[in-house]
Amino acid sequence: MVKLFVEGGGGGLEKECREGFRKFITTAGIKNQPRIVASGSRSKAFDDYRIAIDNGEEALLLIDSEAPVADQHQQGADADQWKPWAYLRNRQDDAWEQPAGASDTDCHLMVQCMENWFLADSTTLEKFFGQGFKKDKLPAYRPIEQVAKNEVHSALADATQGCKTKAPYGKSEHSFKLLAIVDPDRITAASPWAKRFVDALKKKMDSS
Repeated sequence: MVKLFVEGGGGGLEKECREGFRKFITTAGIKNQPRIVASGSRSKAFDDYRIAIDNGEEALLLIDSEAPVADQHQQGADADQWKPWAYLRNRQDDAWEQPAGASDTDCHLMVQCMENWFLADSTTLEKFFGQGFKKDKLPAYRPIEQVAKNEVHSALADATQGCKTKAPYGKSEHSFKLLAIVDPDRITAASPWAKRFVDALKKKMDSS
């Protein structure tokens, strides 16, 4: 059984987190499902992944990058050659060492956070939030991975401030509901790191 350790699901949202990722993965065309583990915090996801690897289990890790990924860690057209572990080791707030037995192809980043993915599918955002949604408040004309985490959250709050039937965007209230319905094709077309994750998970599950 392949385990996928994801950041998210703290504060009693474990079920919602697992369901959101399960639906996203299913819609992305991955028939064989990993066991999704909602670890809560980013550091807990890393610890859970590391323990699984130490125990000889097949596992993948999916966490927010929290910041832009330097070019040196994502060089070349072959995403299998990218270096997420080097990024996590060099990032000052992490300084995480690559666990023994862990591979770069099993480490995945949501750049810069999961909400960046939502920027790729404003059509679904508009349908979800309904009347009063202001699409023009979302960052435009930039690759979604270049939009800073704090800017993404502010933009989503601004775009949903005047919605008639839903409260302004809140991570606990809306994030996993949106993850369950956004279009993976739009997200992987806009986010190279999201495409890398989906491609790697398909390969892992097909071979397991």
